[in-house]
Amino acid sequence: MSLYVKPLRIEFEYNGMPQVITPSLIGDQQHAFLVDCGYAGFIPHIEKALDRHELSFSNLTGLIITHHDLDHVGSLAEIKRTHPHIRIIAHEQEAPYIDGTKTSLRLEQALATLCHLPEKEQPAAKEFICTLKIIEPSPVDQTISDCELLPWCEGMEIIHTPGHTPGHISIYLPSSRTLIAGDAVVIENNGELGIANPQHTLDLKEAVRSVQHLLGYEVDTLICYHGGHFQGDVRSALQRLLQSYAP
Repeated sequence: MSLYVKPLRIEFEYNGMPQVITPSLIGDQQHAFLVDCGYAGFIPHIEKALDRHELSFSNLTGLIITHHDLDHVGSLAEIKRTHPHIRIIAHEQEAPYIDGTKTSLRLEQALATLCHLPEKEQPAAKEFICTLKIIEPSPVDQTISDCELLPWCEGMEIIHTPGHTPGHISIYLPSSRTLIAGDAVVIENNGELGIANPQHTLDLKEAVRSVQHLLGYEVDTLICYHGGHFQGDVRSALQRLLQSYAP
């Protein structure tokens, strides 16, 4: 089997609401990499998704984390603990939040805004803060930087796409002109591309600049963590997104 990139659509309920996330699977005859790993307790979901492709955690070479957010790293520590051979890879700026050396920026943001929320919104916000506090840290085996080319699977180029978080990355596969965007962009309900949770993006201007940066890549296939496989002309969609944030 030559290079493949598979969106792993995972449907579930969160806080009583139906949700979907799309980790990605990158592989070839020798190696397989999972990109992001869902919420805490998601190992059974991921196992089922891998099984659809006749794979399991034992087949994985590594797990690439796009950034530290509870829906991207929630199961990371458990995966590393139960499958220690899996190599955990993350951007050098994001690694301290993943391994617990630094306090989560999302947690700092939630704590800072709590007192400014209406009283009726505070219970949900406090519950969210508790969820952030119990994210289990995990060691990072390999840190990466912008433009670094990982040698596996015909080469995986790391694109530093800050904004959503400072160390957010996207992954570009030159041989198939595939972009795994993480949360750099999402697919909205109308099928268009958008900025992921702009009201909670840590640096919105930086996030828009990251979208501009992605226009420098020839992309035939775009996979978003929220929305899955984008249907349409990627370049035109990115340009429409940028136009919506133009001054």
